[in-house]
Amino acid sequence: MNWELWIYDSIVYIYALSLLFYFSDFIYENRKAKQLGTGLLVFVWVLSGAFLIMRVVTELNAPVFEFTNVDLLQLFSWTMITISFILSRFYNIELIIFFVNIIGFSLFALNLYSFSLKGNTLELWQTTRELLYVHISLVISAYAILTVGALLAIMYLIVHHALKKKKWMKWLRRFPSLEVIARTMERMVIIGFPLLIMSLAIALISIIVEGKTQMLLDVQIITSIVAIGIYGYFIYQRSVHQKPGHEIARLYLLAFAIQIVNMLSGEYSSFH
Repeated sequence: MNWELWIYDSIVYIYALSLLFYFSDFIYENRKAKQLGTGLLVFVWVLSGAFLIMRVVTELNAPVFEFTNVDLLQLFSWTMITISFILSRFYNIELIIFFVNIIGFSLFALNLYSFSLKGNTLELWQTTRELLYVHISLVISAYAILTVGALLAIMYLIVHHALKKKKWMKWLRRFPSLEVIARTMERMVIIGFPLLIMSLAIALISIIVEGKTQMLLDVQIITSIVAIGIYGYFIYQRSVHQKPGHEIARLYLLAFAIQIVNMLSGEYSSFH
């Protein structure tokens, strides 16, 4: 990987980090998280705009002006970030802003890895490889965090069952309270859920770059979508309906079971 790709990787991860802060603000109405997310997104917005200006200047100096589809997608990505700023300034719809930026993030990653500082397109295999590196790093981070949450869900059900049956054991005193377990489990989802969404977005981009649309029906893609849907339902039930902790813990374990299926289905998948 040359120094250009190191820069591109850094920008993509900064963009991903900004989305984590935005999602945290949506769930917890955390003003500090929103400020951090906005600051990081402004940095990405400035660099994205600089790439666009660089491209325009390069083409203006060329004998024939040619604005490619990649350039148009880059402009669209930059416009999506701009729209998210406008929505954030005038409307209180953080969830829409998050998903607007998920689209922007996907296009941003695609365009950075399809664009060199000299205005040439990188080799297809190199583009796909770099996108896959980003996808794998995001999905491993998500799986590690959500695995911790699954252990907490099991712990919650054990303590809840012991209290319900009045079969308290001495070793259970070493466990945190149900409230602490539930709160920590929820935080694992708040971090892991957007990471899963971004990793899936990168996976879909890789498929598009390779032109292998038939892989959209790949077993790992489908199970990832199902797991994301269940985790999203978990957040909805916890945040909106305030469902009891033991019901939420079971829902979490169902989503995690789908993740396990996703991992074990690698043998039957043609994606990785």
